[in-house]
Amino acid sequence: IPAFACAAAFLLHLFSSASAGAMAKPLTDSEKRKQISVRGLAGLGDVAEVRKSFNRHLHFTLVKDRNVATPRDYFFALAHTVRDHLVGRWIRTQQHYYERDPKRIYYLSLEFYMGRTLQNTMVNLGLQNACDEAIYQLGLDLEELEEIEEDAGLGNGGLGRLAACFLDSMATLGLAAYGYGIRYEFGIFNQKIVNGWQVEEADDWLRYGNPWEKARPEYMLPVHFYGRVEHTPDGVKWLDTQVVLAMPYDTPVPGYKNNTVNTMRLWSAKAPNDFKLQDFNVGDYIEAVLDRNLAENISRVLYPNDNFFEGKELRLKQEYFVVASTLQDIIRRFKSSKFGCRDPVRTCFETFPDKVAIQLNDTHPALSIPELMRILVDVEKVDWDKAWEITKKTCAYTNHTVLPEALERWPVSMFEKLLPRHLEIIYAINQRHLDHVAALFPGDVDRLRRMSVIEEGDCKRINMAHLCVIGSHAVNGVARIHSEIVKQSVFKDFYELEPEKFQNKTNGITPRRWLLLCNPGLANTIVEKIGEEFLTDLSQLKKLLPLVSDEVFIRDVAKVKQENKLKFSAFLEKEYKVKINPSSMFDVHVKRIHEYKRQLLNCLHVVTLYNRIKRDPAKAFVPRTVMIGGKAAPGYHMAKLIIKLVTSIGDVVNHDPVVGDRLKVIFLENYRVSLAEKVIPAADLSQQISTAGTEASGTGNMKFMLNGALTIGTMDGANVEMAEEAGAENLFIFGLRVEDVEALDRKGYNAREYYDHLPELKQAVDQISSGFFSPKEPDCFKDIVNMLMHHDRFKVFADYEAYMQCQAQVDQLYRNPKEWTKKVIRNIACSGKFSSDRTITEYAREIWGVEPSDLQIPPPNIPRD
Repeated sequence: IPAFACAAAFLLHLFSSASAGAMAKPLTDSEKRKQISVRGLAGLGDVAEVRKSFNRHLHFTLVKDRNVATPRDYFFALAHTVRDHLVGRWIRTQQHYYERDPKRIYYLSLEFYMGRTLQNTMVNLGLQNACDEAIYQLGLDLEELEEIEEDAGLGNGGLGRLAACFLDSMATLGLAAYGYGIRYEFGIFNQKIVNGWQVEEADDWLRYGNPWEKARPEYMLPVHFYGRVEHTPDGVKWLDTQVVLAMPYDTPVPGYKNNTVNTMRLWSAKAPNDFKLQDFNVGDYIEAVLDRNLAENISRVLYPNDNFFEGKELRLKQEYFVVASTLQDIIRRFKSSKFGCRDPVRTCFETFPDKVAIQLNDTHPALSIPELMRILVDVEKVDWDKAWEITKKTCAYTNHTVLPEALERWPVSMFEKLLPRHLEIIYAINQRHLDHVAALFPGDVDRLRRMSVIEEGDCKRINMAHLCVIGSHAVNGVARIHSEIVKQSVFKDFYELEPEKFQNKTNGITPRRWLLLCNPGLANTIVEKIGEEFLTDLSQLKKLLPLVSDEVFIRDVAKVKQENKLKFSAFLEKEYKVKINPSSMFDVHVKRIHEYKRQLLNCLHVVTLYNRIKRDPAKAFVPRTVMIGGKAAPGYHMAKLIIKLVTSIGDVVNHDPVVGDRLKVIFLENYRVSLAEKVIPAADLSQQISTAGTEASGTGNMKFMLNGALTIGTMDGANVEMAEEAGAENLFIFGLRVEDVEALDRKGYNAREYYDHLPELKQAVDQISSGFFSPKEPDCFKDIVNMLMHHDRFKVFADYEAYMQCQAQVDQLYRNPKEWTKKVIRNIACSGKFSSDRTITEYAREIWGVEPSDLQIPPPNIPRD
C-alpha cells in the first residue's frame, strides 16, 4: 500500500503540472493521425530524455523554475534542448568534411529568409513526436511554444527564401556547402496596417537573443574601405584604409534525417578598438566611442527593396563587407583544410577551382569577382591571366530578374571613393573583355558599348550584371522561360559570344518545410498510400497518379483541406475579428506588392464580382474569401497605394449586408514565412498572375501546388513548367503570352480601348476613380487610375477579359468538389519536379562539378570508425 500511495502521489504530481483539462480532452482525428505520423514514433527513452534536458536548460541556462518561468522561457528551454541534438552532428559533419577534403560550395547571398527554426529542426532530426509528447507531459502546448519564436526575416521575398530552401537541400544531399550572408540586426520590417495604410515597424528579431547561432569571435576578420592605391615595384598596395571588423555568427543547417549539419555563417560589423580614436583629442573620447556606430551600421538593417535597385553607399558597403569577409574565410579554409590544422598546407592556387565553388545569388555579391582577383594578384602574387582563369572557373552567377529597374548599376564616383583598387581591377577586366569582343566583331562600336561593364553617360556607371557574366563560367536563369529571355534579350550579346556558358536551373522548394512541417495532415495522407520516400525524392509523388479517381483518397485529401481551412478560419477570426465562411473558396494572392505581380488585376476581379452580386442578389454565387497579402517597399508609393485599395475594397465589401458571406476581402497583415506556413495549406486557389515575361520563376506557385491549391495564372515563370508537368487543363491558364506582350509593345498598348469596350471594367475603374471605395478621400486612388489608363507597363486591362472568363471556369469547377479534388490530386502528384533537391542536384552536377551523396554520417552516440 505505501508503494502504491507513492506511485499515486507521483502520478498526481505529474498530472497536476499539466494544463487544466489538457489530459482529459478526447483526441481529434488529426491528433490520432499525428500518432502514426511520418515524424517518427516517440520512444519512451527519447521522451524522458527530452523532458530531463528541458528541465535542465530551464534551470541552468535560463536560471528559472516553473514558478517564475514565462512561456518565452519555455520556448528557449525547448530550443536549447533541440539544439543539443544538433551540436554533436554539427561537429561530426565538419570533422567529416575536413577528413574527406571535398570540393566546398559557397552560396553567397545578401538575403537568407529562414523563418523559424525550432519546428524545422525537430522535423529534420526526427524529434517532433518526442518533443510533442514530452512538452505535453510537462503540461505545455508545443504549438504555443513554436508561435513564440521570432521569424529570422533576413530577406525580402523569393530570392531570400530560395536561398533558405537551397541550404536545406544542400544539407539533405550531403554537399559540403556553406551559406554566407549578413547578420542584419533588423530584418525585413514588420508591417502594420493603420487606417488601411502600410506602416513599417523595425523588426527587432534579436531582442530576446537567438538560441540557434554561435558567435565565433576567434574568426573575426578585417574589411577595408576608402584609402588610396599605390603602384610600387613590389606590386600594388591599397593604403590608408578604414578598417571594419567582420564577426561571424554560425547557424546550423540540418539535412533531413541524414545526420549532416551544414553551416550558415552570417557576418556582423564591429568597429575596431582604435576606430576613429586617433582623430580625436583626449577630450573627445565620448564622441569617438559614439562614432563607432558608423562602422557597425553596415550590418544594422536589411534594405527592404525587392526587384528594385537602390544605389546607396551603405548598400555598396554591405555588398563589399559580405564579399571581403567571406573570401578571406574561403581562402583560409582552402589553405589549411586538414583537420585541426591552422597552418597553411596549400600555397598553390592551381587547384582552387577544384576545391571551391562560389555561387553568386544575383548581382549583390558580384564584387566577389574583383575581390578574388585583388587577393590573387596583389596579395598572393599570382599573375593576372592565371588569376583570371581561376576566378572564372570558381564563380558562377544566378540571374533573378529581367526588370531593368532591378539591375544594379553603381556610380563610378562612388567606387572611386569607397573601393579605389576594385575600380582599377574592374577597368582592367573590362578593357581585356572589350579587346576580345573587338577582335571578334571588328568595327562594331555599338556592340562594344552594349557589352561594356562601364556605361558611359552623364554619370558613369558600373553594370554589375555584365561583370558577373564576364567573370563567371556559368550563368543561369531560374525557370526555362526566364533563361530563354536571358539569352534572347537581357544578355543577348554575351550569349552570342559564349553560348556554352548559359544554363537554366528551374527553382524549387524544400518539401520538408513546405509539406511535412506546414501540412502534416496531407503529408501523412500521402505516406499512408506511397510511403515516406517522397520526402527526399519528390518525383515519387507520381505514384499518386493512379489514385486520382480513388473515392477514398479523394475524400481523404478533401478532408485534410477542410481541416486546414477550419484551422486558418479560426486564426483569421482571432487575428482580424472577421467571421469567415470555411466552406467558401479560399482565393489567395500572397507575395511582395509590386505592379508587375498585378494585385490590381485581382482587385478589378473582386470589384466586378461585388457589382455582379449587387446587381443580382438572388443569383447563386460561389462564395469566396479573397486574401491578399505582402509587403510594399517603404519608398514605393504605388505599391503602398495598392495595399490601401485592397483594404478599402474590403471595408466596403465586408460590411455590405446584401453580399453577406458570399464575398469577403482580407488583407493579410505582415506576410512572412511563418504566416505562409499557415495560409498555403488552407488555400483553394493560388493567384500567379504577373504579366508574361516579368516573373523570373516564382516559388510561391510551387508551394501552393504541392499543398493542394489549384493555380490561376499566366504563362510566366515556373507556371509554364507547372502546366507542362500537370497538364495545362489542370491549371487555369489565361492571358497574353510573352510573344503577345512583345507584339502589343510594338503596336502600342492603349488602355482606353479596353476601358471603352468592356462595360464591367469601365464600371470598376470608375468606382475606384470616383471615390466609391474611399468616400472620405474621393481622390485617394487617382494615381492608380492614372497609371492604369496612361502608363501601365504591365498591361492590366489587356488581360482583364481573359481573367474574368477564367475565374468563371474556376467557379464552375468549384461547384463540383469531386472533380475539383481530382485536379488537386493530379497537381500534387505532378509537383515532384519543383523540389529544391532536384534544383540543387542540377547545380551540383552541371555548375559546381560535385556529386550529391546519400552517405549517412554516424550519429553522435555511435563511435566513429
